[in-house]
Parts: sequence; structure tokens; C-alpha cells
Amino acid sequence: MAVNKSKVCVGFIVLGVLSTFFGIILVFVGPVIINDQVVKNTMIDPKNELSYTMWKDLPVPFFMSVYFFNILNPKEVLKGEKPMVEERGPYVYRKYCQKENITFHPNGTVSYREYRRYSFEPSMSVGNESDVVTIPNMLVLGAAVMLEDLPSGVLFLISSTFKFFKEGPFLTKTVGELMWGYDSDLVEFLSTYLPGMLPSSGKFGLFLDFNNSNTGLFTIHTGKDDIKKVHKVDSWNGLKEVSYWRTPQCNMINGTAGQMWPPFLTKESTLPFYSPDACRSLELVYQRSGKMKGIPLYRFVAPKTMFANGTDYTPNEGFCPCRQSGLLNVSSCRNNAPVFISQPHFFNADPVLQDYVLGLHPTEKDHGLFIDIHPLTGVPLNVSVRLQLNLYMKRVPGITETGKISEVVMPMLWFEESGYIDGPVLTTFHNNLVVLPAVMQYMQYIFIALGLVTIIVASLVLYKAKSETRGSRAAPSGDGSTAAEERTPLLQHNAERLTHT
Repeated sequence: MAVNKSKVCVGFIVLGVLSTFFGIILVFVGPVIINDQVVKNTMIDPKNELSYTMWKDLPVPFFMSVYFFNILNPKEVLKGEKPMVEERGPYVYRKYCQKENITFHPNGTVSYREYRRYSFEPSMSVGNESDVVTIPNMLVLGAAVMLEDLPSGVLFLISSTFKFFKEGPFLTKTVGELMWGYDSDLVEFLSTYLPGMLPSSGKFGLFLDFNNSNTGLFTIHTGKDDIKKVHKVDSWNGLKEVSYWRTPQCNMINGTAGQMWPPFLTKESTLPFYSPDACRSLELVYQRSGKMKGIPLYRFVAPKTMFANGTDYTPNEGFCPCRQSGLLNVSSCRNNAPVFISQPHFFNADPVLQDYVLGLHPTEKDHGLFIDIHPLTGVPLNVSVRLQLNLYMKRVPGITETGKISEVVMPMLWFEESGYIDGPVLTTFHNNLVVLPAVMQYMQYIFIALGLVTIIVASLVLYKAKSETRGSRAAPSGDGSTAAEERTPLLQHNAERLTHT
């Protein structure tokens, strides 16, 4: 019986050794298997149903929230006083995106055009598109700055033209008109006699070119040849670089198209992407770690240097002519209109910009730009891209519509494009790209722990069994004497009987 028990213990010890050995093997092989699965599931390939669908059709809700800066004192502004603004909104639009003309190329790239469409969401908005707001008239105040160097006679003629078409320095229109366009005789006139001066004809709207449009022809890497290149832009509209800026570095098209990034991100990684709307590449940096419904994430944010001027950050000299830090001059890609992009309420900008306008209150929580991303796969989990549209305006002698306006970078509106993974998509993503890799990772420790426990327990049982076997061979009698001692008197007695006989 003891022999069988020992054999069983030895068998368990062997099993424990094998389990430990298998766990140790998984320590080295497991990450390779996990990484291989991540590569297969993040590559742009129609065979990868989950990631390809997320890339192609954006299956999660995505919204654009717009906030207008309603000018409360337009008459006083014309007299040179500080503008006083009141934030109105948000006016929320559901954003629909779909990639079309998808073409895979032999060199490991894929081309597409992404079309976007917006639909107003009254239930999510504070107000309606029929709300009336007052903002600067870009057609008048923007043109005044653009043309200020012309002869005084020409400026007088331009001012007369504004009066003829009843265009004043400020617009009081509905949100819907300002967003998607309103009929303008001046725009029609300029389109007829100065073609190319404005991007549209007949109508003028701040987001007129956004709705029912595409972001250009993107060609990006599929990751087939090198997963580190997946989603990175190879060209945009056939260009390897743009020509809006003054240095080759600033004209570079870097990073992805801004929807997904390569896998295996670290805290030292950055998130570069090319934005056609900003006419340049942008780059976010790591801020902190966190979790979203059990999924680990890294938060990346806009660094203070993103819109810094060339004086404060030398690499940005190519984006000049610059004004205060926190502003990006996009006039070179906006028909030379004096338009600047910043973060909302001039967050992370030179404080003097806030001093020129009353009613601004920047906070990181409400106005900071961020992307929460799953570092293992490079898939964004929560996105909030916030930008502000500003108009540089001032008094221009000869154009009476500018009155005595003080020189100011005037915020007109800011918008937030946001979305996050939720529902069935989140569940599928969590199971395929988080739970399964985690299970494989934990299995290695389970096998090692189980093996060691089995070895220890079986060894203790085996030691006890061997001790019992040795004890049974030399077991003590009931009165404390050994068996040999019990037999000694009997032998002596027998010897004495033989002697007497």
C-alpha cells in the first residue's frame, strides 16, 4: 500500500515539474503569441472583421458640438472697447463617416476617401439652430485686414461695395445659417468678378464645406509589411508634403489620419496625425494612465508647444507669421483670410489673449484636447478634439465699417469632435483584444503556481509516506521493549530445559 502511495506522489511531482516547465515556457512564448494576435487583428485587412469594420465605417456614435461666442456689445466694440462675449451652445450634430473608393495597392498601402455628413441632434443640444447669435462678419472685417495695404482710393471703393450690399462689421444670424450657409449677394458678386477669392459661390457659412464632403484622398499603410507603419499616411491627395508653410519640417505629413494608431504604444510614444482642416500635422503626448470600463488606456494630450509661436518654440517658426503663443495662423490655407486656430477659450495660450476679450474662462477639463487610447492595439477608446476658430480684426483706415475697432484676435466659435467605444462594439473589442490576451498572460503564472504547489504537496506526502514505512519496519511493542528483547528470555528458557535434560 505504501509503495503505491509513493508511486502516486512521484507521479504528481513529475506532473508538477511539467506544469512549472510549461508555465516558464509560456513566460517567453506567451508574449510572442499575444503580439502575433494583436498584429493579425490590427492590420488593415478585410479578413479582420472587427478592426476592419471599426476602421471602415466608424461603428460608434461620433458627435460634433459647436459653441458660439455671442458678442454682447457690438456697438461698443466699434468704438474701441473690449469685446464682451457670452458662450452659446452646445449645438450638437451627429457625425456620419464612411470610407469609399477603398483600393488596396501591392506596396502594402490602401487609398480611400472619407465622406462626412452631419445631422442636428436637438435632444443633445442647448438651444436650436433657429437661435440668433452675433459674431464678426468675416467677409468685411477679414477682407479689411487682407486688403489694408491697397491704395486709399481702392479701400474707399471696397467700403462703398460693402455699403451697397448692406454688409456691416457684425453678423446677426441664426445658428443654422452661420453653420451651413446663407445667401449673400456680396459672395455672389465676388464669385462672379473675382473667381477663386472665396471657396464657395452664392452662400457663406463657417461649416459650409464640411457637410456632405470628403477630407481628401488618403493613402495609408496597411501594416502588412511592417505593423509599426499601420494607419500611417503615405500620401494625401497624392502629396508627400504640403506647401502651406515656410519650412520642410512644418510641411511634412506625419503620423496617421487621426483615427487609429500603430499597436504597442508606450509612455514615451506620441500620437502624430495629419489634419486636413488644420492644414498641418499635429502631435499629442502622453499625460497619464487609466482605465475605461476595465480596459487599460493611455491619455494623450496637446502639448503647450503645439500652437506656440516661433519665439517660444523654434521648430514652429515655419508656421509664422505668428502672433502670441497659442495661435496657429492658417491664413495660408484659408484664402489668406486672417484666421487663427487655438484651443477653446485660449487654453494653454498666452494669457494676454484672454485679457483682450471679456467672458473667457479656460479650464483643462472643459477645453483641453485629449485622446484615450488602448496602448496594446492603438485603438482610441475615448476622443475629444477641441479647437477654436478666431478672426484677427482691427481698424483699417479707409474702410469705415471697421470703425475704431481695437486690434484683437476675436474668438468666433469653438467645436468639439467626440466619440467613445460602447455597447456591443466595446464588448467584442474587450473580449477579443483585452480578455483573451490577459487570459494567456495569466495562464503562465497559473501553470507555474499550480506546478510548484503540486511539487511541494506531493513531496511532503512522499516524505511522510517514506517515514511511515521506515517506522513500520522498526515498530515498538506494547510494553516498550523491542521484538528481539521479547525473544531473548524465551531462548534462555529453552536452553535451560535442554541443559536439565
